[in-house]
Amino acid sequence: MAASTFETPKLLNDTATLPIPPIKPGAMQGVQSFIAGDKIQEQLGYPGELLPNWKERAIERMGELLQKYRGLQVFLDACVHCGACTDKCHYYLGTADPNNMPVARQELLRKVYRRYFTFAGKYFPKLVGAIDLTEEVLDQWYSYFYQCSECRRCSVYCPYGIDTAEITMAAREIMDSVGRGQKYSNEILGKLHRIGNNLGLPGPALEDTLAGLEEDILADTGVPVRLPIDQKGAEVLLVTPSADFFSEPHVESLIGYAKVFHAAGISWTLSSTASEAGNFGLFIGSYENMRKAALRIREAALELGVKRVVVGECGHAWRVAYSFWNTLTGVGAGAEDPFGKMLQQQLDHRYKQPSHICEVTWDLIQKGAIKLDKSANDHRIVTFHDSCNVARASRMGDIPGGQFIIPREIIKACCNHFYDMAPETIYEGTYCCGGGGGLLTDDLMEVRVKGALPRMQALKQVVDEKKVNFMATICAICKAQFTKVLPYYGFPMSMVGGVHQLVSTAIQLGTNE
Repeated sequence: MAASTFETPKLLNDTATLPIPPIKPGAMQGVQSFIAGDKIQEQLGYPGELLPNWKERAIERMGELLQKYRGLQVFLDACVHCGACTDKCHYYLGTADPNNMPVARQELLRKVYRRYFTFAGKYFPKLVGAIDLTEEVLDQWYSYFYQCSECRRCSVYCPYGIDTAEITMAAREIMDSVGRGQKYSNEILGKLHRIGNNLGLPGPALEDTLAGLEEDILADTGVPVRLPIDQKGAEVLLVTPSADFFSEPHVESLIGYAKVFHAAGISWTLSSTASEAGNFGLFIGSYENMRKAALRIREAALELGVKRVVVGECGHAWRVAYSFWNTLTGVGAGAEDPFGKMLQQQLDHRYKQPSHICEVTWDLIQKGAIKLDKSANDHRIVTFHDSCNVARASRMGDIPGGQFIIPREIIKACCNHFYDMAPETIYEGTYCCGGGGGLLTDDLMEVRVKGALPRMQALKQVVDEKKVNFMATICAICKAQFTKVLPYYGFPMSMVGGVHQLVSTAIQLGTNE
């Protein structure tokens, strides 16, 4: 690990939560991720560099978004600066920069909105805190709207229900439209459009990787568990984050999915053209790019003739699948185009469409279709990190709070030792890992490390009191973020893993045949 150029915050003893820090104005002003180059921008349909008339275009784009999304205008108008959200952002708690208070970060956009789209702002700007859009303001937008992970924790505590993530997404879309995009997110989204996954992993390389994993499982278990790809006529199409194909600990969960399908006798397949569940179109607020990315999955489902579409462990991917796939693609219900209707006729509606892999596994456990040996995980003392997009923007199963209950029930079915972190730091109040929403780049390591502080503090308490040595999660970004930041706080990177990593350890293969 490279030496830090910043000071890692200190964790406290005997507490799961942090005190509100005294403000440090401008503490994170100069911290920015790399700006996207022309080729990266243009492949997403955006200008390659900052437009000569960028100011006029930015205001025009803001007007277009206000017309298209009424909720955005409501969120911009409704805030009364009550302060309920000020201490709810993990980036403010970790950096003490007042512009990382949710109300202040969103005010960067609101001040410009008032100047150009409200009567008072046009004629009495100083009275209502309205300001002109300048290069300095644009620079502030680029700094602070990429210090928001769109986790929506602040929205849980807002008495008006303002979804501040929508404001961040609008700001990013406006910046993209004038040629000020983020290299990390836009480059990944371009790879997804061109190749089919965020990593740019071509089909043959993917096939080699899966074949290698099959050999590893056979060597470990003596059981020929398959990881099929492009298998026409399979019952299930599994769409999972591409990190599952080779990253640690992600790949352990992919092995777990394969073992579950094998043990339950369910035919399944991956797709070489839809080998990515992640969809960074959500992060940059571009519904056009989000739809383009999602349509790959519909095309693969139709081509392969599957009856079910299942999503692997990826937080924002599940949000996109749960909340948007229906109207974007017809997986679920809602798309009215011929291909969407064709997919509706093809899918088996006895099952949820789409399903989360945790819903599938929990259903099989309840039916006794797979057997688990809890003692196989006795070397692990486990806690669970609720990923923000799953916790606050989706659901699982048929009961309220299923997205919290089902992963925990799976863990308890796999392990003898499970302890939750403090109540105020989990469920809908969970803290973001600090790397979501397009921030999982080394350009923003200081933001990531400091943003992880609240979660690390809660983790420290259960490590100290319960001797927890494994933190499970169902998000690829959380896994990648924690493996990087855990060592900054004195924890081993190996203590994070997936829920299906625990399933993989406990499952008994072949016992149901």
